[in-house]
Amino acid sequence: MTDDDGRLERGTRLRREVLGDAHVDRSMAQATDFTRSLQEYVTASCWGDIWSRPGLDRRTRSLLNLAMLTALNRPHEFSVHVRGALRNGCTVEEIQEVLLQTAAYCGAPAALESFRLAERVINEVLTEAPAA
Repeated sequence: MTDDDGRLERGTRLRREVLGDAHVDRSMAQATDFTRSLQEYVTASCWGDIWSRPGLDRRTRSLLNLAMLTALNRPHEFSVHVRGALRNGCTVEEIQEVLLQTAAYCGAPAALESFRLAERVINEVLTEAPAA
């Protein structure tokens, strides 16, 4: 994979801003010789090329990801992106509305699973937040 125009660096920076250093560090540390090229591809392509485009703001991209990951039944990535959505300024109510929308278009079983996962992550984030 080539890093034309700093795609990997741009993607790494954006991925860290959205998902947090701990997640990115963990993902990269767990990468093996076999999986490292996929981590670099995802970082350069998804984050460096797509997430960095100016056509949609990060909040919108986060909400879209939650809907798509629900439709695709990808619980691990969904949970990661709930945390990212909160970091991007999405409200709990907006996440709830997106998941209600998925119930109508993806089916109740997919939405029920995503509601369970989202609630767990939201509660984790709320307990991690420093008291004001």
